[in-house]
Amino acid sequence: MYKYLALLRGINVSGHNMIKMEELKTLLEQMGFQNVVTYIQTGNVFIETEEENTASIGFKIKQEIFKTWGYEVPVMIIEKNDLEKAIQNNPYLKEENVDTSKIYFSFLNKELNSNAIHDLKMSQVKPDEATIDQNRLYLKYIKGAGKTRMDNKYIEKKLNVLSTIRNYNTVTKLLEMFD
Repeated sequence: MYKYLALLRGINVSGHNMIKMEELKTLLEQMGFQNVVTYIQTGNVFIETEEENTASIGFKIKQEIFKTWGYEVPVMIIEKNDLEKAIQNNPYLKEENVDTSKIYFSFLNKELNSNAIHDLKMSQVKPDEATIDQNRLYLKYIKGAGKTRMDNKYIEKKLNVLSTIRNYNTVTKLLEMFD
């Protein structure tokens, strides 16, 4: 049995794509996932399954959400080691006197090389900062997440990827919950 974290993008945000977590949990259980546990209302769901293919798992969940609620919701399937690496490799967390409230993680649907950072056109989003690490983007929002231009839409357009963003507190809590 494998344990995964499904990150759903864009649900229950500003009154859009509203899905009650209890209903989502029930749907996933009906799909055959076991030990389904949700965390907060923004689409963080732990599942257990015999299936190993994370892309297939994400696609199936996305399809069922569309069939049930009619929403196009990208789903990223994350393993525990990906969350561990996200915390360990984030260069902004190594800075002295880091303000973790400004630290965010963008999980991407494919790996990128470090040169892809040029595609983000960082001069357009200054003073915010970003660093690419395979299928993760580490973000430092200087003025806060609500005031940045470097949101999911911007990242997806510039890098030609699917992205879902979580803040530092959420990522550390999710890693804790894996155990």
